[in-house]
Amino acid sequence: MDLVDENRSPARIREAARRPEEDVKMGLVFGLLWLFTGFLQGVHGQGVYAPPTVRIVHSGQACNVEEERYSERVYTIREGETLELQCLVTGHPRPQIRWTKTAGGASDRQGDSSLHNETLKIQTITRHQGGRYYCKAENGLGSPAIRSIRVDVYYLDDPVITVHQSVGEAKEQFYFERTVFLRCVANSNPPVHYTWRRGREVLTQGSDSGVEIYEPFFTQGETKILKLKNLRPQDYADYTCISSVRNVCGIGDKSAHFSLNNRTAPPSIKLLLDDPLVVNPGETITLVCVASGGDPPPTLTWVKAGGEELPKRSVINGGTLTIPGVTVDDGGAYSCVASNNVGNPAKKSTTILVRGLRKGRFWITPDPYHNDDNIQIGREVKISCQVEATPPEELQFSWLKNGRPLRSSERMVITHTDTDVSPGTTNLDIIDLKFTDFGTYTCVASLRNGGIPEISIDVNISSTTVPPELTVPRGRSHLIAQEGDTVDLQCLVSGKPKPIILWSRVEESGAAAAAAAALMPDGSAQTESYDGVLRINNVTREMSGTYRCQTSQYNGFNVKPREALIQLVVQFPPTVEPVYTEIRQALGRAFSLTCRLLRAHPARLLRYEWKLGSRLLTVGQFSDQKDDTSYHVRALNREGYGEYTCDITNEAGAGRCTFLVTGKAYPPEFYYDTYSALWQNRPRVYGFKLQWTQMEPNAVDRILAYRLGIRQMSQSRWWEQEIPMEATIQKGELLTYNLTELVKPESYLVRLTPITRYGEGDATERIITYSAPVNPHLREFQCGFEDEALCLFSQDKTDEFDWTRHSAATRDTKYTPNTGPSSDHTGSKQGFYMYIETSRPRLEGDKARLLSPTFNMNSKTTSSSSVNNNPTYCFAFFYHMYGKHIGALNVFLRQKGQTVTDTSVWSLTGNQGDRWRQAKVNIHPTTAFQMVMEGVRGAGIEGDIAIDDVTIEEGECKDPPPNSDLAVIGRQR
Repeated sequence: MDLVDENRSPARIREAARRPEEDVKMGLVFGLLWLFTGFLQGVHGQGVYAPPTVRIVHSGQACNVEEERYSERVYTIREGETLELQCLVTGHPRPQIRWTKTAGGASDRQGDSSLHNETLKIQTITRHQGGRYYCKAENGLGSPAIRSIRVDVYYLDDPVITVHQSVGEAKEQFYFERTVFLRCVANSNPPVHYTWRRGREVLTQGSDSGVEIYEPFFTQGETKILKLKNLRPQDYADYTCISSVRNVCGIGDKSAHFSLNNRTAPPSIKLLLDDPLVVNPGETITLVCVASGGDPPPTLTWVKAGGEELPKRSVINGGTLTIPGVTVDDGGAYSCVASNNVGNPAKKSTTILVRGLRKGRFWITPDPYHNDDNIQIGREVKISCQVEATPPEELQFSWLKNGRPLRSSERMVITHTDTDVSPGTTNLDIIDLKFTDFGTYTCVASLRNGGIPEISIDVNISSTTVPPELTVPRGRSHLIAQEGDTVDLQCLVSGKPKPIILWSRVEESGAAAAAAAALMPDGSAQTESYDGVLRINNVTREMSGTYRCQTSQYNGFNVKPREALIQLVVQFPPTVEPVYTEIRQALGRAFSLTCRLLRAHPARLLRYEWKLGSRLLTVGQFSDQKDDTSYHVRALNREGYGEYTCDITNEAGAGRCTFLVTGKAYPPEFYYDTYSALWQNRPRVYGFKLQWTQMEPNAVDRILAYRLGIRQMSQSRWWEQEIPMEATIQKGELLTYNLTELVKPESYLVRLTPITRYGEGDATERIITYSAPVNPHLREFQCGFEDEALCLFSQDKTDEFDWTRHSAATRDTKYTPNTGPSSDHTGSKQGFYMYIETSRPRLEGDKARLLSPTFNMNSKTTSSSSVNNNPTYCFAFFYHMYGKHIGALNVFLRQKGQTVTDTSVWSLTGNQGDRWRQAKVNIHPTTAFQMVMEGVRGAGIEGDIAIDDVTIEEGECKDPPPNSDLAVIGRQR
């Protein structure tokens, strides 16, 4: 083990690990800084272990943050900006953090929508990414802590003006004495406000007797309609619709224009092409659409039916759509749509048919009047051919016998189905079959206008033409395979012509999920096979079951299908648990290992075998009633450490449980919740109080020491130090080690490894980051609550409710009018302040307490010899107490000596008018202290109390407030 040379180390590590009570003595040594509040209070028996708490703060480009009202918190952001939320957690061990989002009750999936990170960041946020975001923290203690914030994305789209006539009055032209509606629509959040102008004149309801302006209820404010009653000459003008969201989030107004005249008319169009348009594959087609009417001139677009995309190689030029090298997939209905925002869009469609022949099939039907599947002389035989054609009406068939054209006659009757039916079918009936009729018959399918190849289907009729027979080879009707094998299911088929074999699975009767389980291994309901073999690669246990093979009527005889069944049994090795687990044990202790059987096939004659490494421990066989096997160790010795395995075997193989028995200590758990663990001890260096607990210290042998490693993040060299442990570490006990001589402003990676008799345990790492202290000498402290961190003010956890941070620009006062400030102390509506919200569910007498940071006394100014040497500080703040139900505002000096004491230094009750006033008071702390601002709820909801611009300055208060406020300061308790 390498030890640090203290004289050479850039980050000398010193002082032995200490217990938390020893750290109290170090408080003054860290002097000249102020700390967060926080005393470590652990659950009984658990030390500093604590369930998680969560707080969400934003650090992105927010327009506004509505503070919590009835547990609601809204974060407003402009579309396209960056959303950045931070989840601040406390709790020990360090909680795991997960971000999720829900919208409308369903999880909004971005990937899994889960982010295991303290910071949630979304670049260029869109409106669809608004919603409620949850931060969940859990560390296994108590219930998980969950906080949420609703993200409201603001946007304003360009408005669109559409023009309509009243129902029943629609004409091609907008004549006199017609009612016309101009509708303006703009998608927005928040709801949009519309303004109409005619020329430069702003139109309002009542400003013109011929004009009405209204918002239809069903549009919920998204549509604004301008109604022109009995159109007049002056109504032919230029109209402008201005949409506005009142500059929220800096979103400016947008406008749309429309010029109404006596030529204004809805669009009309013509298609300059055939319908349907029949083309050959590979040709270039051009669809032409022209506007035949409409003012303003309409815009033309092409769309494909069903919302399908146009072919990627399409070229659009105005109303002309060109598709080069057309394929069968390009067929379908195409529509030309014309729109000029007047009336309804005009739409005309055409269908493109790409010539093609597909799926040629045949079947032979023996004499239907005799109950015999064989072909016999003197009987009737029918040969049928089927082909899919586009367009179907162009399909034509011809028949050949032995290569020579065959015409319909009394004994050779040729028929065709209706040309409009698809697929098209032709039949050749041979009546009174003669020996001379044996031969090769060919049906030829083609399209009347050519352009594509024909399809020819040969069918042999001879004395050897016999119907099919289907059998399963001997011994192949019940197959046993093992998982992972390749299996061939085989059905032998005879007959001429030999038909296609169709494979399917037989649904198990009574099975609840039979339909779902009846799919073939490839996921289809049915599989074709031309040689009667169904090959299944890498067979799995789910593929066990009954398979059916049967003859197809096509490309063979049209007779009752022949079929056969094959049973497939897939054997698989035992599935066991746990597959792998680690067990940590101290020497001399007893423990048991248990391997459980979950399933296996075959499930009989199962054997088990326990080993430690390669050494056999015990073997045995499962009984029918038992589904697990255990191995017991009465007293663990050094040779008992290692990897234990339990193999449970059947004919198909083995399932293995693995247990790693080790004496390694569990990892340490770094403690993150100590406020101001970092301190200054010289100008160029800083120190850090490293604290941790030990996970499950009693599970293994006593921890003798820790190896502490530390390195600068910018370097690769580690420095190491061993920290001896004299006593047994208890669960939840907080251990401390002081790192000194850390170079500003470097960050350090710290690694802590526990050591027992067994050797090194699991290590834990954390990063120590330097941060400059705020006002370390406390000569002056100022806070205007402009940042969300509140200058390190915190809410008292023991009061009935919290102070709320707000600005007048965003505060909703509709519930409590005539109360609270209309701006911050400086007069800015954008500036922030803290206030108590006294609306429901608050009750009279409820208290909200806001705690300042903890300020440490300057050790040079505190002297044990004389109390009079304690410095005086001036504590000043602005307050606003307006409303008929104002309660009380109290200020306390909280000192943290051997005990915590609260001393009242200022108090005021009742309505003080609608203005900000300043209070100043001298305080004389003798030890580390905080200021407590307490707001008390009055008799009703009109009782909001606000504070702003808090300052603490060294020395007596100067320039006291005006006389009217001196009385306020004098009314101290």
